[in-house]
Amino acid sequence: MQPWAAGLLPIPLSQAMIGTAILDITIGAFLLFDFLPWLAALVGAIHLIIVLTVSGITDITVRDIGLLVGALAIMIDSLPQWVLNKIWFIKKQL
Repeated sequence: MQPWAAGLLPIPLSQAMIGTAILDITIGAFLLFDFLPWLAALVGAIHLIIVLTVSGITDITVRDIGLLVGALAIMIDSLPQWVLNKIWFIKKQL
């Protein structure tokens, strides 16, 4: 983590890392059990954007970008029909 980002945390870094681990495990469980996969992928994508922002350019950056693209693909592929109807203004045909 970049020093400027660590200074923004209102809690100690160790507690932030534990919270991040719990979030990652929760996202993984949601995706594993196919429970609201679009929402889990959206939260995962937002989390990865934050990670990429605060970690800077490292050798892990390419991996994180690949995970971000994968999370966005899962989110787009598993959007519920009501969300698609709102996005594209398509009426559901019976």
